[in-house]
Amino acid sequence: MRIDVVDNGGQWTHKEWRLVRSLGVESTIIPNTTEPSELNDVDGLILSGGAPSIVSELDKLGNISNFIEDLSIPILGICVGAQFIALHFGGEVGPGKTPEFGRTTIEMVRHDGIFSSLPETFTAWENHNDEVRKLPESLVLAGSSRNCPVQAFFHEKRAIYGVQFHPEVHDTQNGLELFSSFVSVCRD
Repeated sequence: MRIDVVDNGGQWTHKEWRLVRSLGVESTIIPNTTEPSELNDVDGLILSGGAPSIVSELDKLGNISNFIEDLSIPILGICVGAQFIALHFGGEVGPGKTPEFGRTTIEMVRHDGIFSSLPETFTAWENHNDEVRKLPESLVLAGSSRNCPVQAFFHEKRAIYGVQFHPEVHDTQNGLELFSSFVSVCRD
């Protein structure tokens, strides 16, 4: 089994890659300009966080749209990766009213898919200026925080998930469980 991490210039991309490998899964960090046709043997993708602003630097996110459209595999978007997923399906993304950096409390409202192992509330690490302002109809809200109403979501029909927070960072509770749940979805 192989789950690759798409590098969107995030400071913790290597942490995401190491977490996947620590779960016994083959993984490679790939540029976001990789062609989907090169990923035929991949069982899942993680769209890393990154520095690009979804509002003004969308072109720096390479072929992510093609990954979503051309590949029928589970996808987990983290931070800007999640924002891109929401935008791709017709949601609204823009600067947050209160940019977040540091710990925040996430409140889960749904426990579907990879969110099944998460408690009702937990502490997570944030590092973002932009956020999902409105989810499209095809994406279902799974978690929120006081300053960011869309912290976690999933696609109603496909194995596509997004989190605004950073599960790969040690300060996020249950981050390893979230990655482990994603690996399980990729195995199915």
